[in-house]
Amino acid sequence: MFANSSKTMLRTLQRTAQGQGRRALSSEPFLPLITDRRLEEEGAGGRSSNAGVKVAIFGATGFLGKHVCHHLGKNGAFAYIGNRGDEAEHRDIKPMFDLGHTRFVFYSPRDVDSMREVIADADIVINLISKHYESHQPIQVDKFPYIGFQKNYSFEDVNVGIPTQIAELCSEMQVDHLIHVSSANASPDHPSEWVRTKYAGEQAVREIYPWATIIRPTQLFGTEDKFLHFFANMGKTYRFVPLIGDGQSLTQPVWAVDVAKAISRITDNPKKFEGRTVDCFGPSDYTHEELAKFVLDLAELDRPIVPMPRQAFNMLAKALGKQDLVLMNEDVAKIWAQDFLAPMKSEEYKTQPEEGKILTLDDLGITATPIEKEAFHYLHRFREAGHFGRVQGYH
Repeated sequence: MFANSSKTMLRTLQRTAQGQGRRALSSEPFLPLITDRRLEEEGAGGRSSNAGVKVAIFGATGFLGKHVCHHLGKNGAFAYIGNRGDEAEHRDIKPMFDLGHTRFVFYSPRDVDSMREVIADADIVINLISKHYESHQPIQVDKFPYIGFQKNYSFEDVNVGIPTQIAELCSEMQVDHLIHVSSANASPDHPSEWVRTKYAGEQAVREIYPWATIIRPTQLFGTEDKFLHFFANMGKTYRFVPLIGDGQSLTQPVWAVDVAKAISRITDNPKKFEGRTVDCFGPSDYTHEELAKFVLDLAELDRPIVPMPRQAFNMLAKALGKQDLVLMNEDVAKIWAQDFLAPMKSEEYKTQPEEGKILTLDDLGITATPIEKEAFHYLHRFREAGHFGRVQGYH
């Protein structure tokens, strides 16, 4: 552990002097962030350096979390990794940090003290926890077949309860900064319960910890995504690709690595981002039909694309939601039935007044990566014989 009681005491005194830690949001003009070596940084640079910052991460073992850990480790940060699974869950995170730069803590979201252990004396807390389906667990019942299922963690638990608890702990423990990942389509009146609870969770964090930085990405694509892999898995396994309705709803996918870079850069200068919102979105928008054709073309799969009435697609989504590998479920179908775009158009972001300006990847010096540039690297494995099919000697 990297306990530093004197620093914690000093932080508490500083926060108390600032009115229980509730600082006024900065209204200074925002200039693009250019990160060089930090003044307090020691070492040769990269993973072997000491960035002088300790980051507690909830949701580190997830899709986005692994990319965030990679960039934090590459930057020389110390990381407190929360894990509610087993030690195998974080085995691929260990090499991302230099020796002695990580501390792995088992916790339960229903055990507040264990969450305090994760945060410890961290300077920054990052909440990446999210789930596109509600988990269940088997229970014994009185009637045949004597096995039933009860909800383990609901959307409300994951997207509202846990962020609320983390924000309250950050305020209580005088944490310097909180980064909370929400969603670009967060809305109180969306048909999807996931979307509605993401909105409620974001509002709760803003209320409890108003100087938090809110990250709002559109749909994420990248290695291990649940987005483009849907089209590839349906084409490979079920030999057709279904579309909800006519497949013309729009989406603006963002590369998970770009979002991870944004989060890492915010940890370099968290004071600059206090109370800010950062919208992360890709450079282009696509219909689901265009993406289905794109993925099938990359995977060289000759499969039919089948538009389905919403009711029929929902029945299919319900069946797919019962599989071990959850490719789709009824709630995700509601998300896909509507446009999933950044809240504003690109030009509108550029013409905002400086005070309260919503930032984008451009403001952090990050150029959004086109989907065409990265998708091949992880979708070509769906080809017949993968990438070995055309190599001499592998037939």
